[in-house]
Amino acid sequence: MGRARSIHPAPLSRREALLFEAGVKLGGVFHQYLGIPVSPATAAGLARTIEAAVRLQPYVRAIRVRVDVRRGGPVGRGRFGYRYLTAEMLEVDVELADGPLSVRARLAHRADLRYPLMRVEAVGGARRPIPAPRAGRRRGRSDRRSSTSAGSGGGRRTPRGHGRSSRRRGSPRRPA
Repeated sequence: MGRARSIHPAPLSRREALLFEAGVKLGGVFHQYLGIPVSPATAAGLARTIEAAVRLQPYVRAIRVRVDVRRGGPVGRGRFGYRYLTAEMLEVDVELADGPLSVRARLAHRADLRYPLMRVEAVGGARRPIPAPRAGRRRGRSDRRSSTSAGSGGGRRTPRGHGRSSRRRGSPRRPA
């Protein structure tokens, strides 16, 4: 399993390349989206947008993003009544594959470390993919805890078919 199909010029095995790519995906999510405004009404849409963006990248077999806005800081009032996405709110599971090889990696805040830890969960042959969101899944159910979180878990308030970002690219800002 050499580097016959690898896109990396360094002598990486497919396994090493997948591990590297998993870190790129999780690091990209973490550093691109922290600080974006989020509310309970927009959290699920934000999670789906992040998933859709990561799915465009090489080797991604599956991704699941959850945003739990209750883990954030204080909320403003009135039109300022939102939070910004923080590391504590974000949980990301990604699976990458190259032929028969796969890597599963996770980004989740570890309260005991007070740190958003990115870690490799599994490396090996092809595995069962990360479960896709199911229609009709009850709001508040999650794989590991019973708290309500927005994101791929779906639910009644999750908009369907809104995986694209509405952010437009404009001309560069000019100094004032």
